[in-house]
Amino acid sequence: MIDRPDPTVLLTQRSAHLNDHAGQISFPGGKIDAADASPLDAALREAEEEVGLTRQFVDPIGYLDLYGTSFGFRILPTVAKVRPGFELRINPAEVDDAFEVPLAFLMDPVNHQLTARNSAAWSASITPCPTVSATSGARPAGILRVLYQRIFAS
Repeated sequence: MIDRPDPTVLLTQRSAHLNDHAGQISFPGGKIDAADASPLDAALREAEEEVGLTRQFVDPIGYLDLYGTSFGFRILPTVAKVRPGFELRINPAEVDDAFEVPLAFLMDPVNHQLTARNSAAWSASITPCPTVSATSGARPAGILRVLYQRIFAS
């Protein structure tokens, strides 16, 4: 989350030529490598590789619950506050674009559509935000729904 007067969430669009999840919307981050000391280290490394977001601008907050997908992926969402002043450098080998969406929009339940639920994960879309829909960004939408529940559920 970018620490602006009206906070935003940084999202990416994966490169169209990738073998897995081509063209889909995602958060910066990715697979844990053997050299990574922790999931946080992997998230920071991947964010720098994908969009050039250097660690000096990132203040980690913590993790959300492990998020499972119907394809067997296990995602440990890492939440961090990003200080303004960074300059993104898109790596076209990994992403085609990076953009910000207002956090207030993403956390407004009026914009949530729960399309399915199973034991592994929520399938959700944030509407009418076409960039975070069930077809292009089911995982980010589901993770954002988990964040919403963590903050607002009673």
